[in-house]
Amino acid sequence: MKKTFLLLAFCLGALLLFSQQDKQRAFQTLFIEVENNGIIDLPEGNFTLTGTLSMDGKKSVIIRGKGRDKTILNFDKQTSGAEGIRITNGSDIALENLTVQNTKGDAIKAQLVDGIRFHQVKAEWTRGAHSSNGGYGIYPVQCQRVLIDSCYARGASDAGIYVGQSHHIIVRNSVATENVAGIEIENSLYAEVVNNEAFNNTGGILVFDLPDLLVKKGGFTKLYQNRVYNNNHVNFAPKGNIVGKVPAGTGIMILAANNVVIEENKIINNRTAGTVVVSYYITENPIKDSSYYPYPSNIFIHANLYERKHQRATMKGRMGKLFRFKLRFGKNVPHIIYDGILDSKAVSPNKLCIQNNQGASFANIDASNGFKNISRNLTIHTCTLNIPVNVTMQ
Repeated sequence: MKKTFLLLAFCLGALLLFSQQDKQRAFQTLFIEVENNGIIDLPEGNFTLTGTLSMDGKKSVIIRGKGRDKTILNFDKQTSGAEGIRITNGSDIALENLTVQNTKGDAIKAQLVDGIRFHQVKAEWTRGAHSSNGGYGIYPVQCQRVLIDSCYARGASDAGIYVGQSHHIIVRNSVATENVAGIEIENSLYAEVVNNEAFNNTGGILVFDLPDLLVKKGGFTKLYQNRVYNNNHVNFAPKGNIVGKVPAGTGIMILAANNVVIEENKIINNRTAGTVVVSYYITENPIKDSSYYPYPSNIFIHANLYERKHQRATMKGRMGKLFRFKLRFGKNVPHIIYDGILDSKAVSPNKLCIQNNQGASFANIDASNGFKNISRNLTIHTCTLNIPVNVTMQ
């Protein structure tokens, strides 16, 4: 086996002299034949690949390049598979110091992996925003112990950095730009999103809980010390995607999630709303999942800095129509918007607490009553919540 890997290393070093088919075969062989506790060292260079690089059932493997902008796997001529890299049914897998570009579908997908780490990884579509781009850049789903650190995502037609149906998650020190959703945590438990930069997306950071998924009732998420600014990009999601409902100009959006802390973030110049807290009913999509809970609950918005230009909200999409015909805030758009849709059957109220934010204005838009009694009164939301977010990576 040692000789095999020495030969492969030699071949990878000479890839520029090989045909496209040879390059594809050499890379895929490494992903298939790497042993547990092994390392795949990818050389420096810009390599055009034609099919998904797949790894299944491996333990304690490191996939590493020579640098985020030095080892580039380019899939713009992809003819087989959808993802660039696909990792399944493994444990303790690390990807570091590489770039995946222009995949037909998702850039890097990890599924059913216990312990997945991304460090200095870039996922991008180099043409920028386009509805034909793949949905997700960095995309762990149904995983546990997820770490995304110092990564970069651009151009995803759904979410640049996405973690779904997973638990014990950290997303930190990363940049998401020119995606529909910059960073999204969906139907997941125990997540920290800290010290990231989300700008020029349609929506900067989203925390969603959606119906019809295997994992129900996500929550216990903390968003803190992030810079969420200028997320005013036109929504370019393909028709039918739930993120297609996100209005351009959204900083942070909480949709039907529970136990979420939004703390010490800088939320600046997001044209429609700095922070939106809404139930699933605001999407106007039917709910067929009888086990799904569509209301946000226990949301604490605390010690954030809000700024925005004195201008009207976007007038595009469903939310744009609301601002045009119903909400009529003019240029005095509130920083924090709550749809006001309550669970009438709840034994105790679903709390929304807003406290000690700098520069923040507020509106309850009374969506359940046809937007008739819009209120800017924060008094009933001046409260504190103790929400433990205990992320364990061991």
